[in-house]
Amino acid sequence: MHTFLPIAYFQNQFVPFSEAKVSIATHALHYGTGAFGGLRGIPDPQNPKQILLFRLDRHAQRLSNSARFMHYDLPADKLFHTIIEFVQKNRPTTSFYIRPFVYTSDLGISPRVHNVEKDFFIYGLELGDYLSPEGVSCRISSWYRQEDRSLPLRGKISGAYITSSLAKTEAVESGFDEAILMNSQGKVSEASGMNVFIVRNGTVITPGYDQDILEGITRDSVLTIARDLGIPVIERPIDKSELFIADEVFLSGTAARITPVSRVENYRYSTHRPITEKLREKLTAITENRDPAYKDWVFIVPLDA
Repeated sequence: MHTFLPIAYFQNQFVPFSEAKVSIATHALHYGTGAFGGLRGIPDPQNPKQILLFRLDRHAQRLSNSARFMHYDLPADKLFHTIIEFVQKNRPTTSFYIRPFVYTSDLGISPRVHNVEKDFFIYGLELGDYLSPEGVSCRISSWYRQEDRSLPLRGKISGAYITSSLAKTEAVESGFDEAILMNSQGKVSEASGMNVFIVRNGTVITPGYDQDILEGITRDSVLTIARDLGIPVIERPIDKSELFIADEVFLSGTAARITPVSRVENYRYSTHRPITEKLREKLTAITENRDPAYKDWVFIVPLDA
């Protein structure tokens, strides 16, 4: 069961979460013509009168970009400030997740993105660990990641997540925690909702944008942190066989943060994960605003405003 934050932003106003409802005829419900974001926040461990949001500016910009695929001009600045007000009205007291969603709100039946009404809403829920921090098991999915030539993968388009949903269910029902999807060229792409990293000989390796991955904000953060720590980083295609013989494997995402992988199929990895743990410890310190070198990544929301 989820514990939702009490206030939602819906149809240009803040209302009780229980009152934020859409019609069964909503265009996006039928055609997947929506796009979503997701960002984490925590009460400041050092000051209970403020909330910390991780890379709010990047999340607002990415959702604004996603909206453009649906011919929806939604400025990142509007998203940015609405999310701040949303947090101030809810005053969360534990770790939480914010889900802003842009969608075609029209009640029409024609599949299109032109001449159709659009809107956006925001809700949130309490969220601790999305996946086990001790490590997860993954299977190679029988479903393949879509190609950017057939679907705008640079956006978090809701309709695209049918593939992620099928892959996740296939993995869980066959005894695994998570799925890893290959792309149409047979290279490692991403997990059901996370980017994939491997470590070999002290180097962090992850598929590049040309491998049909999402432009993950946590992914970008991991790459920046690794470089700053002096850890070599390479963005390039990864073969399935290379995945099996990696020294370490981990997933990254807003919900998953940095989650180690304990095994893929029947290939198990060592529980000694020096680079994964170093990156995870650094990311945790940054999100808790304990690292002044990354203060620009943490937006402070005052609750007395």
